[in-house]
Amino acid sequence: MTPRIDLIGLVVSDMAASLAFYRRLGFDLPPEADGEPHVEAALPGGLRIAWDTEAVIRSFDPSWTRPQGGERCVLAFRCDDPAGVDALYDELTGAGYRGHLKPWDAFWGQRYAVVLDPDGAGVSLFADR
Repeated sequence: MTPRIDLIGLVVSDMAASLAFYRRLGFDLPPEADGEPHVEAALPGGLRIAWDTEAVIRSFDPSWTRPQGGERCVLAFRCDDPAGVDALYDELTGAGYRGHLKPWDAFWGQRYAVVLDPDGAGVSLFADR
């Protein structure tokens, strides 16, 4: 059997805060999920995304510690057009989320920006120019 990617997992310190952020990016997550230690959502094409609290991770890996330093994985969200990148960045930062890179015209041909989720992970916003 050939392995295939099936799930993207995010470890979060505050489930409600994280889900509130990702709802703004289009995830349809029920309000009652805010109090759960593990939440999953189906993505187009059959891939899944999951959020687990730090306590869940420590329940099966007691030596787990919160990562320090730079990011090793980034979620990237395609917007319909460059104006959509600017609007979504403004919406998220206006709601109190921290902007990391303001929207700019990247040399690789995209409008690009980065906002930090509640745990400080960079979330890229982009659109073709």
